[in-house]
Amino acid sequence: MSYVYLLIEFIDELVFGVGETAWPLIRDDLNLNYTQIGLLLSLPGIFATFIEPFISILGDVWRRRLLIIIGGVLFTASLFITSISHSFLLLLISFALFNPSSGAYVNLSQANLMDSDQARHEQNMARWTFAGSVGVLTGPMLLGLFVYLGLGWRGTYAFLASISTLGLVIAIRNLPPDKKSAPFPSLREVFDGFKAAFYALKRKEVWRWLLLLEFADLMLDVLFSFLALYFVDVVRVSEASAGIAVTAWLAMGLITDFLFIPYVDRQQDTLKYLRRTAIIELLAFAAFLLAPGFIPKLILVIFVNLFNTGWYPILQGRLYSSLPGQSASVMAIGAVTSPLAKMFPILIGILADQLGLHIAMWILILGPTALLIGLPRKASTPGT
Repeated sequence: MSYVYLLIEFIDELVFGVGETAWPLIRDDLNLNYTQIGLLLSLPGIFATFIEPFISILGDVWRRRLLIIIGGVLFTASLFITSISHSFLLLLISFALFNPSSGAYVNLSQANLMDSDQARHEQNMARWTFAGSVGVLTGPMLLGLFVYLGLGWRGTYAFLASISTLGLVIAIRNLPPDKKSAPFPSLREVFDGFKAAFYALKRKEVWRWLLLLEFADLMLDVLFSFLALYFVDVVRVSEASAGIAVTAWLAMGLITDFLFIPYVDRQQDTLKYLRRTAIIELLAFAAFLLAPGFIPKLILVIFVNLFNTGWYPILQGRLYSSLPGQSASVMAIGAVTSPLAKMFPILIGILADQLGLHIAMWILILGPTALLIGLPRKASTPGT
C-alpha cells in the first residue's frame, strides 16, 4: 500500500510546486508587498502548529485512517478556496486551512509509511522525497501550461482541486483499516498521548534532529519559496526566465533524489555525508548570491540544489528512529520548534521591504551553518 502514501506526497508537492512558482503572478494580481508574502508564508504555518499536535496525538491513540481522510477533504477544499481568492485576506484564510489539513493528510500518511518498515526509515524517506520531487517539478510545468492557455494561476488551482479529489478517492479505497476502532478518546487519553510525546523532549538527540530539520529547510522549501521572486526582482529577468531557473532547480532535485535512493542504502555514515555537503552548500549559496548575471546564478543555484540532496530524508529519518513507536507524534514534537522556523519568511519579507531582497536572502545561509555546528562528530546509527 506504500504507493498510496507516495501518491499523497506527490499531490502535496505538486501543489507546492505550483504555489511557489506562481508567487510573481499572485503578487502582481493581488498587489502584495514582500511583508504580505512573508505573512502568507509564515502565519498559516504558525497557526497550524497549534492544531497539528492534537492531530498527531490522535493519530497515535485513535483512528489514523479517518484523520487522513478528513485531512484530505479539507486539503481539497482549501485548494478550491485558493482558486477563487481575490484578496490577501481570503488567500490567507485558504492557506490557513491548507496547512493543518496537509498535516493530517500528508504527515500522517508519512507516519504510516514509516510504520510499514521500522528498519528502513531513511530509505523510505528517500522514496518519499523522490515522489515529492516528481510532484514539485511537475508543478511549474502545469502552471506554465495553464498560463499559456489563458487560465492563469486560479485555473491551475481549480485543476489541482480536481486532481486532489481523485487522489482522495484512491486513498479512501486503498488505505489500510484502522487498528483502533474505539470511540473518540477521552481527554485523559489525549493528555497521556501528549505526555508520552513531549517526554521525548528530555532527550538531547530529539532536540538535535528537530532543530537541524528546521534550519536545513532554509536551503530547501524556504529558499524555493523566494526563488522565483529573487530572479524577477533581483536578477531582473522575465517571469519566463525565472520559470527556467525554478525548473532547473526542480529538475536537478528530481535527478538527485532519484539517485539518492540506492545511494543511501550503501551509506554506513550518513552524518559524514551531511557535514561534507553542508560545507560545500555554504560556499555554493554564498557564490550564488554574489555572482552577477542570470547564467552564472542559474548554474550556481543548480549546484545549491545538488548539495542539499538527502538532507531532509536523513534528518527526518533520524528523528523517526529516535522515537520508535511514536511515528505520528513527530508532528506534535515538531510544534515546539516550528513556530520559530516559520518566522524566517516573515523576517525575510520585512528585511526585503526595508533593505532589498538581495540582502534579506543572506539569512538563509544559517541553514548549512547550523548543520556544521549541530551535527554530532562521531559516526552513529540512525537511532542514536
